[in-house]
Amino acid sequence: MNVLAMLLQEQPTPISSGAAAGVATGILVVYFAVLLLAIVSMWKIFTKAGEPGWAAIVPIYNAIVLLKIAGKPAWWFILMIIPFVNIVILFMVSINLAQNFGKSTAFGIGLALLGFIFGPILAFGDARYQPVHVAA
Repeated sequence: MNVLAMLLQEQPTPISSGAAAGVATGILVVYFAVLLLAIVSMWKIFTKAGEPGWAAIVPIYNAIVLLKIAGKPAWWFILMIIPFVNIVILFMVSINLAQNFGKSTAFGIGLALLGFIFGPILAFGDARYQPVHVAA
């Protein structure tokens, strides 16, 4: 008999339901921890910029406030919902946000690509809001 046919006939050993539940619970705990860190970081960034922290948890409004902090006009929100254009806008807003907090362009790129790392650095670090780009 062919080796390939024998391999295809083997049945994988099932994972016990208890182990699967444990893995799923672990994934959910990590997911919610990262989500909470992102919310707290955005809240802190907003308060550092003189905006209300609660705006971080309000959908759509948080994007408009973020645009304001980055020095971009509110109508850019429309650009944020257009596929592929939103990627360019993400980088532009992230770079301007970093520059308004006295950080480099490289930090802004890191903020766009690895926001879950660079966001808390911006929020809990010693960066101060010094607007360079003023919204039009």
